[in-house]
Amino acid sequence: MPSFIDEVPIRIKAGHGGAGAVHFHKEKFVEFGGPDGGDGGDGGDVILVAESRIMTLEIYLPDRLYSAMDGEPGSGNERHGKNGEDLILKVPVGTQVLDAVTMELMYDFTKDEEIYKIAKGGRGGKGNTFFKSSTHQTPRFSQPGEDGDDFSVILQLKLLADLGIVGLPNAGKSTLLSKITHAHPKIAGYAFTTLSPNLGIVHRTNDMFRYTVADIPGIIEGASQGIGLGISFLKHIERVQGILFLFDGGNLNLVDELDMLRNELGSYNPVLLEKPFLIVINKMDIWDDPSFTEEIKETYKDLGEILFISADKELNLDYLLERIDKVFFPEQTKIIYEN
Repeated sequence: MPSFIDEVPIRIKAGHGGAGAVHFHKEKFVEFGGPDGGDGGDGGDVILVAESRIMTLEIYLPDRLYSAMDGEPGSGNERHGKNGEDLILKVPVGTQVLDAVTMELMYDFTKDEEIYKIAKGGRGGKGNTFFKSSTHQTPRFSQPGEDGDDFSVILQLKLLADLGIVGLPNAGKSTLLSKITHAHPKIAGYAFTTLSPNLGIVHRTNDMFRYTVADIPGIIEGASQGIGLGISFLKHIERVQGILFLFDGGNLNLVDELDMLRNELGSYNPVLLEKPFLIVINKMDIWDDPSFTEEIKETYKDLGEILFISADKELNLDYLLERIDKVFFPEQTKIIYEN
């Protein structure tokens, strides 16, 4: 399985234009041959294309320089030099292209097969034929080819998930993702099993609509300052429509844990605090007591809507999905239920 690499610096170099030719027509029995130097070919462009089947930027680690082909020089008999071939680089959907110097956003890929010409090849030089005129019959000069664009960029991947599952390590995020989607994340009973984001797709009401869920590696206090797995993966929930805060019902300290998680999200990007959310308490099968469930719900009712599930035992998952539909995707849900 490829490594999950979500940020790489690379250098982009478009092709150099080919030089124009200085050449004079030579033909038997023709005393004065005129200029017939052809133009040089244009340098190749560098083009980025979004590809939904690619999930990581790992392929760009071995080679930091990506160059399109140079244009070929022109030649006699007004032969035009061959244009350099374009270089096409495929990136995951969700990739942002940043100028490595200014960190300005150059392009943001949000759709499959989206195309962005990032670097233009240099123009081929004109051959001496181009410069012939009534006053200058035998030009003995041509143009050199022009340089293509050459600069450094940072490719940064931000997953295009609709819903993010956020929680402390070992809360059961990967298990929940595996139960409501067809994703197969690594699952084990110890902290930091998930070392990279996992994506899965939820299909709703006979596939009338679907959404993508991201399981974000466990967040601990200080993550926004780089502690633990740090902020490496917080960027992957910046685009989500809503957040599931998932908690371990077997070790519940809801107020402090929710405050910590929201503080870390807000420290990274305050916009995350404006997104709708649901509080989900996992592992309810541990106590198997409806009255205790109601007691917890009453105690913490001021924090927001609280749902109880057991991802491992698949308890209340249908109800969880119904609430996700209505809270995070009201427009799709309204259309479906009205029909």
